[in-house]
Amino acid sequence: MRDYVRECEFIAMFDADFQPESDFLLRTVPFLVHNPDIALVQTRWKFVNSDECLLTRFQEMSLDYHFKFEQEAGSIVYSFFGFNGTAGVWRISAINDAGGWNDRTTVEDMDLAVRTALLGWKFVYVGDVKVRSELPSTFKAYRFQQHRWSCGPANLFKKMLVDILENKKVSFWSKLHLLYDFFFVGKIAAHTLTFIYYCFAIPVSVFFPEIQIPLWGVVYVPTVITLCKSLGSPSSFHLVILWVLFENVMSLHRIKATITGLLDTRRVNEWVVTEKLGDANKTEPAMEGLDDVQVIDVELSTPLVPKLEKRRTRLWDKYNCSEIPVGTCIIICGCYDVLYAKKGYYIYLFIQGLAFLVVGFEYIGTRPP
Repeated sequence: MRDYVRECEFIAMFDADFQPESDFLLRTVPFLVHNPDIALVQTRWKFVNSDECLLTRFQEMSLDYHFKFEQEAGSIVYSFFGFNGTAGVWRISAINDAGGWNDRTTVEDMDLAVRTALLGWKFVYVGDVKVRSELPSTFKAYRFQQHRWSCGPANLFKKMLVDILENKKVSFWSKLHLLYDFFFVGKIAAHTLTFIYYCFAIPVSVFFPEIQIPLWGVVYVPTVITLCKSLGSPSSFHLVILWVLFENVMSLHRIKATITGLLDTRRVNEWVVTEKLGDANKTEPAMEGLDDVQVIDVELSTPLVPKLEKRRTRLWDKYNCSEIPVGTCIIICGCYDVLYAKKGYYIYLFIQGLAFLVVGFEYIGTRPP
């Protein structure tokens, strides 16, 4: 950005694992050329390894909903949505107008998008332009990614709340959409409500006979919401129940990350690059021409790379210690419902508790869908 890019008008951004098509610029840059008030053209992600395991299939379902509904709605109704950090084309003058990049949070892409929107710039989401990318296929990498994606927005919300309220360049409805819909509901309340209601209120209610949660609150409304969210990935509809259980479990992890961001605690600026395995581990190396290579045996007195000592793994590093006790407590609530409460929640409680234990012992992501 400080070198030859100064002479350019637009810049396309991609993460290392993204593979744009050859006509990507032809299908995106015209939006910027013919509309001087547009700062960003965001395209959709397409996943090359979504069928690798259950973990990648669940991620595809969540991200498909995000792109098909959340990004589309933000683009059509309010002309604002969060920049996804990759697969987008920016107008460089808009970046400079907003003050450039800022490293005060781990979501510098969202930070730039919010500051640019507050200056009156518009964004466009082009869903029919898809860029191939890869999903993290190990649960450890996925947890680090979700921590950043939950902690960063909460921290940014805290730091930009006053700026958004005092802004005079955008309408009241745009600020309301940004504060309430985008930040509060989308980044904080959604997973907080999910965990408190489905993983705390319903299980604990079996110990209090006077608490009666109506059937529409336990079954009907959640079912309608789930079916609407599953429309983003119709090919994975048969996995919708497992996906909902997994999202309920991950809500605990996201709540912890959100609290970290709001309180500016120790892990607020933690940045761990999301591990991607690439295609190298799925293809066999080429064996052609090996007969022409002469192999020479060399005896080394000193190894080129010293042998690494194996670090002793602690018990709490092997498992996710927050999910295991929560899952155990939910199963205990299910047993109490069977023996004493008789409220009929036990099937849900057993399944949800088992889902917490599966994630706690990191069994997720090892089986094909």
